[in-house]
Amino acid sequence: MTSRRHFLAGLAAATLSPIRGWASVGGPDFLAAGLFPDGSYRLAGLDAQGAILFSLPLPARGHAAAAHPFKAQAVAFARRPGTFALVIDCATGSELAVLQAPAGRHFYGHGTFSADGERFYATENDYEAAEGRVSIWDANSFVRLGEFSSGGIGPHEMRLMPDGKTLVIANGGIETHPDTGRTKLNLPTMRPNLTYANLSGTPLAQMELPSALRKNSIRHLAVRGDGLVAFAMQWQGPQTYHPPLLGLHWRGENMRLLTAPEADQATLQGYAGSVAFSTDGQAIAITFPRGNALHRFDVASGTFEDGFALEDVCGLGSGADGGVVFTTGTGVFGTLTGAQPAILARADCQWDNHLIPIRRHL
Repeated sequence: MTSRRHFLAGLAAATLSPIRGWASVGGPDFLAAGLFPDGSYRLAGLDAQGAILFSLPLPARGHAAAAHPFKAQAVAFARRPGTFALVIDCATGSELAVLQAPAGRHFYGHGTFSADGERFYATENDYEAAEGRVSIWDANSFVRLGEFSSGGIGPHEMRLMPDGKTLVIANGGIETHPDTGRTKLNLPTMRPNLTYANLSGTPLAQMELPSALRKNSIRHLAVRGDGLVAFAMQWQGPQTYHPPLLGLHWRGENMRLLTAPEADQATLQGYAGSVAFSTDGQAIAITFPRGNALHRFDVASGTFEDGFALEDVCGLGSGADGGVVFTTGTGVFGTLTGAQPAILARADCQWDNHLIPIRRHL
């Protein structure tokens, strides 16, 4: 009852206050979760140079967040398997609502707003049925409105396509259950896929990996302005095999799988962290936090351009001057626009997995 009164009071206050846009908190370019020196987990807003414009407390370790398209609001997800997500007014630091997954469910750490900011969508695990779901929420009251199938097992990241009418969902294919923590329960029968659905959940298309790569869990996504989807994967098979961990897909066409030379690919431990297009859309970057590497590929040809050694690098986003920006678990914020990465800022924190764009990037 107390939490409900708190939510209603916050909602009432929000309706009486003018809507504050992202300019009210300095016009940040990205959101990122991190662990700070006092032991607190926080959600921060960063500008294009890596400066921290605000940081707001989280009750536990965060994973990713979703930024409202024009209000200074964010939904911050707990690390999987989390059963809550916080709706935060970034202008005041106040908690507007707590999204709770229903009994038998947990969130996967990712979600997205509709283009008009009226709806919010989150990936969920129905772990008793071993099915992926997408929940639909009213983005003003944050009342749960419904749900639909994700099109597979283990949906992780989900992105809104540039048409504003379609969701692309990375179904990782891995069955888990909270009773066994993060143990993977179905590796012999994995079937990861990319699913495209409209905002009501009607399936539009689906892409599966070749059978030889069915243990390559599709986890994270980037979408270019013309609808080209990039997907990053995490290999669940023998570590003696070093499969491609990056793919490109046009809806309705066959996928392209991109890989580095074997000597580079063998050092990655089969684990990709994040993926992002360069701002000009001509390059694609992917991070490997376990392999301490960032790789860059040419999109048109699919060829490996270069790789860089960066300790615990994971977060990625489209940057200025046709490049990408990255964060590391050592507090680094850097950019890659030319031949070598450049460090722009060092924060006294440990950045978590992802950089979430606020303004519309490719």
